Amino acid sequence: EALTHMDREQAAKILQDDANVDLKERDIESKCLKLLLEQQPVASDLRKISSALKMITDLERIGDQAGDIAEIIKTADLLEPVKATRLGEMAKAVASMVRESFANEDLRKTKEVIAYDDVIDDMFSQVKKELADGILNGEATQEQILDILMIAKYYERIGDHATNIAEWAEYAITGVHRNSELE
Repeated sequence: EALTHMDREQAAKILQDDANVDLKERDIESKCLKLLLEQQPVASDLRKISSALKMITDLERIGDQAGDIAEIIKTADLLEPVKATRLGEMAKAVASMVRESFANEDLRKTKEVIAYDDVIDDMFSQVKKELADGILNGEATQEQILDILMIAKYYERIGDHATNIAEWAEYAITGVHRNSELE
């Protein structure tokens, strides 16, 4: 929303919220470690705690990248160039992907999120092509093009982090991580 409306106030709020994300990460990490030490969980409980520890790292990185996008929004004038690309669509798709990545123990949803990463990668490629075409047509300044490319790359990385979260959610459910060599 901050990007599609170039809302600098909302961008400033995102930057404030990033500091809260960092604090929450440390709090959750501390609680997980306390559970490990005091309760000595096994089986599915241990998988859930270890998955949570992995997920919070990806969530913290998502917060950092949202903050990086907010920094660009605060200083750049990108309203018209953003409208000329699929960047707004990419932003909504990535936000949905992050929301769905936890899947509340729904294995089907975790698999959908993981598969959707290819769609986000395709969108990133399309935005790059749109920007390259824009350079030739003079629709945006070089600085605007670079800012949009950076934002698109941040969204692509956020999609990767959402995929990681979904993979850890899948592991918490099944006990098998899809990137495991033990499969």
